Amino acid sequence: MSNSSSITQFLLLPFTDTRELQLLHFWLFLGIYLAALLGNGLIITTIAWDQHLHTPMYFFLLNLALLDLGCISTIVPKSMANSLWDTRAISYSGCATQIFSIAFFVAAEYCLLTVMSYDRYVAICKLLHYGTLLGSRACVHMAAAAWATGFLNALLLMANTFSLPLCKRNALGQFFCEIPQILSLSCSHSYLREHALLVVTVFFDLCCFVFIVVSYVQILRAVLRIPSEQGRHKAFSTCLPHLAVVSLFLSTAMFAYLKPPSVSSPSLDLVVSVLYSVVPPAVNPLIYSMRNQELKDALWKLISYCFVKQ
Repeated sequence: MSNSSSITQFLLLPFTDTRELQLLHFWLFLGIYLAALLGNGLIITTIAWDQHLHTPMYFFLLNLALLDLGCISTIVPKSMANSLWDTRAISYSGCATQIFSIAFFVAAEYCLLTVMSYDRYVAICKLLHYGTLLGSRACVHMAAAAWATGFLNALLLMANTFSLPLCKRNALGQFFCEIPQILSLSCSHSYLREHALLVVTVFFDLCCFVFIVVSYVQILRAVLRIPSEQGRHKAFSTCLPHLAVVSLFLSTAMFAYLKPPSVSSPSLDLVVSVLYSVVPPAVNPLIYSMRNQELKDALWKLISYCFVKQ
């Protein structure tokens, strides 16, 4: 193919060529997708419905649930459709939309997780100033900044990726459209532009990571100074879910992109990509609700209210 204008579609990597396993993949992803829709939908509805949960922590959690829904909805339905109809094709515009959406939701979620670590830091280390530092206007501004950063990041990455001429082939080594896979099809020698954008992205990610680590170091020091065991337990219980979500988000993504080529294989790459792109949005609601009694109580109130209304 001479250039990107001649490419009308891309071919995604199938999970399997066996029809029975394709249908198994469809039903497995359908179950994961429904679990993500149910879990995140319940969190969004519960937080919006219960006035007692209109606090900064739950406001950011509501935004996280929205981002999780967007992220998994970008990847899973297309993969399910391909397995169900035994096809690998995705249109050029569909691939561009998928790349933009993934870059947007992932970057915005990373920013939001950084903001949430600041929320936990203020709640434990600066409790007397919590209402001042995290008022309603400040929370809206921080959440809006996270969404805006994700949008700007996605816009720059997509514009850079699809401005390069593609001339090698149209088969991708991934079950969804991903920037490294598109760049591997490029015949451009403009490495400076690609590397400059990569350096900016890595620097931004590193700054967020350092901020999260520093926040939790300060939180740990403050918690260890709490005299009562009950107080320490309460402080840890509000931080552990967020820390678990951050760890799952970062560990799977870092392993996917930083694993040595010697341990890379198509089957392992598929498993790893599922772990970092599909599993976290489905598991995050469980992580946040498992140790959060306040959220569970509000959820049961909502369910009871719905049954009484019926």
